Order: sequence, then C-alpha cells, then structure tokens
Amino acid sequence: MLLAGALPILSFPAANLEFLAWFGLVPGLVLIVRSPSAREGGIRAWWLGAGYLIAALYWMAPEIGPGVLLVAAVFGVLWVPFGVAAASLLKPPVTWPRALAALVVVPSCWLLTEWLRSWQALGGPWAVYGVSQWQHPTVLALAAVGGVWLISFALVLVNVAIVLAIESLPRVGAAVVPGAAWRPGYALLGAVVALAGVGAGPLAFALTPASPAVRQVTVAVVQPGIVGNAVLRAHASDALTAELSRGGTLGGVRPDLIVWGESSIPVDLTLARNRAQLLQLEKLSARDGADILVNQDATPPGKGHEKWAVLVSPSGIEGIYVKTRLVPFGEYIPFRQQLGWLTKISRAAASNMIPGTGAHLLVATDREGRPLPIGVLICFESAFPDMSRVDTDKGAQLIVYQSATSTFQGTWGPDQHASLAAVRAAETGRPAVQAALTGVTVAFDARGRLLAWMGQSQHGVVTVRLGLPAASAKTFYDQAGDYVPWGALAIVVLAALVMFANSRGFPGRSAGMKGGHEAQYVTGQSVPQ
Repeated sequence: MLLAGALPILSFPAANLEFLAWFGLVPGLVLIVRSPSAREGGIRAWWLGAGYLIAALYWMAPEIGPGVLLVAAVFGVLWVPFGVAAASLLKPPVTWPRALAALVVVPSCWLLTEWLRSWQALGGPWAVYGVSQWQHPTVLALAAVGGVWLISFALVLVNVAIVLAIESLPRVGAAVVPGAAWRPGYALLGAVVALAGVGAGPLAFALTPASPAVRQVTVAVVQPGIVGNAVLRAHASDALTAELSRGGTLGGVRPDLIVWGESSIPVDLTLARNRAQLLQLEKLSARDGADILVNQDATPPGKGHEKWAVLVSPSGIEGIYVKTRLVPFGEYIPFRQQLGWLTKISRAAASNMIPGTGAHLLVATDREGRPLPIGVLICFESAFPDMSRVDTDKGAQLIVYQSATSTFQGTWGPDQHASLAAVRAAETGRPAVQAALTGVTVAFDARGRLLAWMGQSQHGVVTVRLGLPAASAKTFYDQAGDYVPWGALAIVVLAALVMFANSRGFPGRSAGMKGGHEAQYVTGQSVPQ
C-alpha cells in the first residue's frame, strides 16, 4: 500500500508524468476495494495516505529527519474515510445506487482529506492532487471555476470510474466470487464518467475565457544563484539588477517592476543604521526606472523574528508585507512542546517565527506613473489558494511570490513549489511570477500558461511582458470561494449518516413487533395458519 500511495506522486514535478494522475490511484483503490471488510479498507487507505505523503515530502528529510515518517503516520489517518467509502460502495456485487454513490462519495472523501490537511494548524497543503496538472491550461480552467479542489475531484472521479469498470469484470468466476459475472452496464457507466471527467477541463476552458487585458507591464525577476554568504548574495542580486540600467547588458529592457527572491537582503532596511543599504537600493531603482521588491529577515524591537517583503522606490520604502503562513518545521514547529525534540536530531526551527496579520496589497508605480497593485506572498504561501484569492479581492492585478529553497537544492521540492504559481494564476485569473534565490524562478499568464522557467542550476534575470486584467475582474472561483470542498464535506457527512442508519437497521429491517421480539422463519417449514 505504501508503494501504491507513492505512485501518484510521479505525476508531480520533477518527474512530471502528469497523465499518471488520471489512473495513478487505481492500483491502491483496487487493493482497498478487494479488502475483506470496510474496516480493513480504511486501514489500507491509511497506509496509502502515508505512502503518498512520504513520497511527496521525501525532500524534507534533511531538514526534519524522521519527522517525515511521523507526519506520514499521523496524517495518513485522514485517508481512512476514503478507504471505508471505497470498500463499502465499490465491493462486488455492486448495485446501481452504490455505483452512483461511489462516483460522488469516494472523490468527496479524498477532497475532504486534502482540505483538512490544508489547514495551517495541521501544516498546510502540499501535493494537492489537482496541482499535478499544472502544465495543462485546459485542465487548469477547472481551477477558475472551483479552485484546485475541482481539479482534484475530477482526477479522483476518473480513477474511481476506472475501478468501477474493472470491478464489473469477472475476476475468478461467479461461482467463486459472488457478483463477479460480466456486468456491461457498470462498465459503460465507468467509461462514460471517466470520459466526462477528462473532458471537463477542456469544456471549462472553452466556456470560461480569460478576462481581457487592460494594460501591459514588464516584470524583471532576479535569480542570483547559489551564493552562500548573505551579503554576497545581495551584491549578486544588485549586480544583476544593475544590468537593466541604460548602460547594462539588459539596457534595452524597461521593466515596470523588479522582483528579488526571499531573504535577498541581509539587513533590516527600516533601521537607521542600515540607511546606506536603503539608499543604494533607492539609487538602483532610480537608474533602472522601476520599483524593486526585495525581501528581508527582520526582528522588530519588542517582537520576534519575521519575514518581510519590502517595496523600494527612488523615494524610499513604499510598503511592507509580513509573511503570514509559515513553513512547518522550517520556520516553526507545530505543537512544539510535544515535537521540540526534533531540533536535536534535525535542522528543524530552533524557535518559532512570528507570523504576519494576513494578505494585503503593495502598490508599486509603473514607468508611466500609474499605480500597479500587486499581491505579494512569500514562499510557502503559494500553496494556499485563499491567500491569492484575498489579494485578488482587494484589487491585485498581479500575484508575486518570493522564494528561497536552497535548503532543498537538487530535490523535487523547488520544482513542486514553482508549479503552484500556475494553479494560483488560473484560480484568480491573474498573472503570477515567482522570484527564487536559487531556482525555480517562473512566470505564468492569467490562465496558468508557462511564460518563463529558470531552473535550479541557473542564474540571471528573467523578463516577461504580462497582460493584466482589470482590478475588478473576477473568476467564478474568486466570487464563489471554496464551495467545492464545502460541498464535499456535506456529501461525506450525508453518506456517513446513511451508513450509520443502515448499520442500525433504521428505518427498520426486522419483521417483529417492538420490544425486541422478531418473527422467526425456519427453512423448509411453513408458517402456522
């Protein structure tokens, strides 16, 4: 079951076998369906979930050590309802009510698992199944309708439909496996639903055109590469940015905004003693004719360690955003009192960073002097759909991420992280760019189409020309919010109530009178007259 759970992770970066997501859950589902009981199906799903998380988070092992196994073992339990539902509804002989229920309830159970683990207190989302389709704008169109949740639902639905078709085929023979006779009606249902699930994305792409662009901006994204010393790293970013000035090698590029990566500045620019560094950035901004979005670690007086995005113009600091969603174990340890021992055997955070108060806009000024409202988020925050949606609701025309993933250099982690920006772009109908110190630096248009990709082994400046929608433009997901996971929750609760009622014999399976007396029938004997 661990291997069956790990298999779907190959659909994510860096393997990028995205087609596998449409049937990668089938082996695990078949093993669950063929378990001897619903209880055993739930246990097998627990192992499936653990394998999924271990494979998805393997690259965190150098940082948190055995914490990866602990996370997988604990959070794998969230897959138990998925297993119970699959084993209960898809086990032969399948009836039409159970088949139809399975196509709704089983994907809803998976979706509820993803939604629950996306809660910040439980660590936040990673490897949400729908993200595997980040390279396919036609599938990402579903995100504009129902967020990444709708993509996940469609993928799991197709997997369940395939299993339904498989289980309608005879396995050993009707004499050995009850209900195993060939049942073409269920096979046809599975095939039709699978085709509908695959076609849902292209249909949404055709029916939901992107909002028209009302302006064009050029964004320059700086990736200095692997530079161990923080001061030298800032100098590398400075030197690359200086190439955008008239005398530089990129002098022909006239950006409206320049973005540096996370922790790109080694000092607190708001302190008087660092006035020289701020003045240097102001001059650089003036020479290049664009505001510069940098990032620093700060410890304000009377407060703890914080992560700040700082927007600098020729006249000084124009705005600050404080990182709100922190990286579990890297920037804080959840339940530190119980899990603090991890710091002794890994590189888990020695102390908890202080989170900000939530998403808000920073307003840059483009080359024509017009305000450019941007939603700035930092690193791990790209995993959270609600944060970019809040920025969009506040009027952001561009989503900007600043990242630093050098700790996980050479693993699948940075590539997985970069793919998240594509989904956030499709959800909000806004272009999204990510500046990473050591890769991956990316840019996507408002439908999630890839415009630029600078990998982990590269360094330099990426410039992209982006069409921005009106600040008031909204996708259906922007307006409706997380109605898909809420709907999944309602379906799972209703299914649980029905299963409970059936297990109790409600509204009545006995033939006797009240008081516990039931009519008794003996085979071969007639009922007395």
